[in-house]
Amino acid sequence: MARQTDAAHDAATRESLWSASRGWLRDAAELLRVRLALLGVEAGAHALDVVQALAAAVAAAVLLCLGLGFLAVLLTVLLWEGQRVLALALFAAVFLTLGVVTLLWARRRLLGVRWFAASAAELQRDVQRLRGDRDGAA
Repeated sequence: MARQTDAAHDAATRESLWSASRGWLRDAAELLRVRLALLGVEAGAHALDVVQALAAAVAAAVLLCLGLGFLAVLLTVLLWEGQRVLALALFAAVFLTLGVVTLLWARRRLLGVRWFAASAAELQRDVQRLRGDRDGAA
């Protein structure tokens, strides 16, 4: 009789453990699904921002280069008789300086981007919750 009770108790414990494990796995899968959906939304938003910024940058660069080129030609033609070498040297220096400044600005801007900040913050909160740290949970 005691063996039957122990066997029934063991079977109930195994079933309870299996049920709890399935519930935990279901919750973990749902949490992963939500986090991946957030990551997808953020990736789409970042991609759209990057494409828009690149399109605007290319358009601005083309228009500025054309404008500066025509201005350089105009001023060189106006100064052709007296100071043509000075005018050409001055425009070369201006264009090279603007190019270097723009390159440094673009590099600093790209290095300062923090990709997927919301996803990283959510994952950090998930880790804190799993560790049982209630102070970090929002």
